[in-house]
Amino acid sequence: MKFKLLLAGSLVAIGAMALLANNINEKEKQRVELTKAPSEAGIVGKEKSEEWAKYYPRQFDSWKKTKEYDTFADMLAKDPALNIAWAGYAFSKDYNSPRGHYYALQDNINTLRTGAPVDAKTGPLPTACWTCKSPDVPRLIEEDGELEYFTGKWAKYGSQIVNSIGCANCHDDKTAQLKVRVPHLDRGLQAAGLKTFEESTHQDKRSLVCAQCHVEYYFKKTEWKDAKGVDKTAMVVTLPWANGIGKEGNAGVEGMIKYYDEIGFADWTHSISKTPMLKAQHPGYEFWKSGIHGQKGVSCADCHMPYTQEGSVKYSDHQVKENPLDSMDQSCMNCHRESESKLRGIVHQKYERKEFLNKVAFDNIGKAHLETGKAMELGATDAELKDIRTLIRHAQFKGDMAVAAHGNYFHAPEETLRLLSSASEDAQEARLLLVKVLAKYGAIDFMAPEFDTKEKAQKLAKVDLAALAAEKMKFKQTLEQEWKKEAKAKGRANPEMYKDADTINDGKSSWNKK
Repeated sequence: MKFKLLLAGSLVAIGAMALLANNINEKEKQRVELTKAPSEAGIVGKEKSEEWAKYYPRQFDSWKKTKEYDTFADMLAKDPALNIAWAGYAFSKDYNSPRGHYYALQDNINTLRTGAPVDAKTGPLPTACWTCKSPDVPRLIEEDGELEYFTGKWAKYGSQIVNSIGCANCHDDKTAQLKVRVPHLDRGLQAAGLKTFEESTHQDKRSLVCAQCHVEYYFKKTEWKDAKGVDKTAMVVTLPWANGIGKEGNAGVEGMIKYYDEIGFADWTHSISKTPMLKAQHPGYEFWKSGIHGQKGVSCADCHMPYTQEGSVKYSDHQVKENPLDSMDQSCMNCHRESESKLRGIVHQKYERKEFLNKVAFDNIGKAHLETGKAMELGATDAELKDIRTLIRHAQFKGDMAVAAHGNYFHAPEETLRLLSSASEDAQEARLLLVKVLAKYGAIDFMAPEFDTKEKAQKLAKVDLAALAAEKMKFKQTLEQEWKKEAKAKGRANPEMYKDADTINDGKSSWNKK
């Protein structure tokens, strides 16, 4: 009897071990399948993230969750002074906080900043404004050549750039390894004296793929001849890193100002103060690199794309967390030993301090523009206003760089506060000089008009929102529909995002809310 019990127990144990071994083998097989190269020939239709789903279903499913980040804040309503700061520039028309990667392309099409073109040759913006929105961009650079891609107006590629930020922006379709497919990043790294993407470590690459887009840049006017000898002008995305970035807690902003001043570059001339202005883009990489996480070697992906585990399979979460505090167990708590509530409190303090200095800085900047406009109206000369305009130009760029990437206050809080303080100081110095100029022309008691609401500020900036919205809607009902039909007919488009070629608006724009 004892022997039979031992035999039965042994058989049960052997069976359990066999099942466990099969389970382990199955999971190991699954893990190997997920990590091997998808195809020696590469993924056909690699610009469509749906094609990658055949090989990387977990990563694709998590990427698709970027669709959940579908809300935004109207930043011009939140910070009315920005309307004055950007008077005469596209950002004074429309500026929202970003949504998820899933929406990047449609938000670029919907925004009033890209205007209402009627054909492939009408403006206002250049083709470069597509660059950070789609994996179709590197495809076009590879097919047409970089200079041809950067030549012409934004509407030129409306029917070809149809897939939002996805797998092919950051991964090689043959090996699935991290890859950069836009030339401007390596040029910027080399200008800054840093290693190129391929020379960098894997951990550095986990941030550099983000630096393809989350950086400060400008459009460098470049004259060239095509194969037929025709003279053309390209507006090439260029990173102003020649004076360095992210060194010892400094994001390199003053170096960028020096760079721009030396080449005499301006994004636009301010419509009120006639100041040659600089517009910061989204310098997340520069600030991350100068902050404590960057200095300690914590990559962008460590916090925004933390690893997750399913059985034996470990993979990076491609939802790209807008706010890592929403998943602190995966991101923050891997390193920090404080409680979640304590860390949240510390971050909130950083945010409140940034908000306070931001309001002070841009209030001074807005008033400096308006006071300069008044001085001009009274007869002040360009010579009298030269130093004032330089101070305004520098003040606004510092302030804009501090807040243009919405996470700067977290990535590099000390640098963000330093730049906002410096921006406020420059703007105040400009206003002190303006007191003398205004007094000279008999306006010693002049006070800048109020701009404490978006409506008041846009009126001062002469932004006709109703007219712009009407023009945009006409574009969406006509030319955009042609783009969608052509993309659908030629099989270029993301099947879900473009499943209905007659869709007019996804309802997520500050000028046409539903």
